Amino acid sequence: MAPNPLLGLFYHWLGGLASASFYIPYRKVRVWSWETYWLVGGIFSWLIAPFILASLLVPNPLGAIFNAPRENIFWAYFFGAMWGLGGLTFGLTMRYLGIALGMAIALGYCAAFGTLMPPIFKGEFLTIISETPGQFILLGVFVCLAGIAISGAAGMSKEKEMPEEEKKAVIKEFNFTKGILVATFSGVMSASMSYGMAAGRPIADIALTQLTDAGRSDLWQNLPVLIIVLWGGLTTNFLWCMYLNWKNRSGHEYFTATGKTETGEPTRVPMLSNYVFSALAGVTWYMQFFFYSMGETKMGEYKFSSWTLHMASIIIFSTLWGVALREWRGASKRTQVLVALGLAVLVFSTFIVGYGNYLNTLPEYAKAAGDAAAAAH
Repeated sequence: MAPNPLLGLFYHWLGGLASASFYIPYRKVRVWSWETYWLVGGIFSWLIAPFILASLLVPNPLGAIFNAPRENIFWAYFFGAMWGLGGLTFGLTMRYLGIALGMAIALGYCAAFGTLMPPIFKGEFLTIISETPGQFILLGVFVCLAGIAISGAAGMSKEKEMPEEEKKAVIKEFNFTKGILVATFSGVMSASMSYGMAAGRPIADIALTQLTDAGRSDLWQNLPVLIIVLWGGLTTNFLWCMYLNWKNRSGHEYFTATGKTETGEPTRVPMLSNYVFSALAGVTWYMQFFFYSMGETKMGEYKFSSWTLHMASIIIFSTLWGVALREWRGASKRTQVLVALGLAVLVFSTFIVGYGNYLNTLPEYAKAAGDAAAAAH
C-alpha cells in the first residue's frame, strides 16, 4: 500500500498512549514484590500477546521467522535481549523518578540512539541530510530532543522545589540521583528495540509476501519481527526476575495467597486481582509496539523516523498522566510553564517529522530520492 504519514502519525500516537499508560494497572497490584508483578505482566507483554496477535493477523508468522536468514534472526533476538536490560530497569526508573520525569530522561537517550544509529550504520545518513524531506525529519528529531530536555528541566525544577516528604507522598521511593543513573542506562539500552526491528527486516519481508498472497493488509508485516525481538526481551527479564525472586525469597508470591504488609503484618493477597492487573499492564505495554509496527509501515522510505515519533508520543502522554496523577502538585508556576512548553514542543516535533515524511511521498521528492539511491549503489 502507498505511504500515508498522517495515518502513520496517528498510529504512533496510539502506541505512545499505550506505552505511557501501561504502568497504571501495576498501581493496583497489592503485596507482591516488584519482580513478581513485573514478570507476570512481562509474560503477557513478551510472549502471549505478540504470538496470539501475530497468529491471528499473519498467515504463518513462525514460518516467516524461521525462513529468514539465521543471521537476522540472531541479531533480532540479541538486540531484543539488550533491549530487555533497558526494559527491566525502566520499571525502576518509574519507581525512583515517577512517570513524567522518569520517562523524559530515559526516553531522551532512547530517542537519540534509536533514531539516529540505524541510518548511520547503514551508511544512509549523508543521503538523508542531503534531501529536503530528510532535513525536515532530522529537524523534527532535534526538536523532539529539545522537548525532552525541556521536560527534563521541568522535572529537575520540581525536584528542587518540593519538600522531601511531599515527594515521598507522590512517589514513595523518590531518589533523584539513583533515578538519573538508572534512567540513563535504561534509555541507552532500550534503543536496542529499534536495532532489533531493523535487523528483523527480512522477516517482515517474508511476512509481507504471505499477507499479499492471502489478500490481507500490509499493516501486520512487522508482527512476526516483534515475536523474535521480544523473545530476547523475555530472556533477560525472566532471568533477572527469577534471580530477584530467589534473592528476596519472593518466589512464593506467584502461588501463595498470604503475605505481609510493609510493616511486616500478615495479610491476604488478592491473587486474582494481582494477576488480572498485571496481565492488563502487560498487554497494554505490548500494544505500544503493535501500533508502532503499524505506523512504521505508513511512513514510507524514512522508516527510521518512526522511533522519534514513538518516543515523542510516549512522553506527551506520560506527561499528561503525570498531571492527572498529580505528580506536579506543589510545583511553582515556572515549573508548570516548563511542563506545558515541553509538551507543546514535543507535539510540534511530531508534526515536523510527519511533514518530512509527507514531502517524501510527493513525486518530485520521491524521484530525487530514487535517483540518489541508484547513484549510491
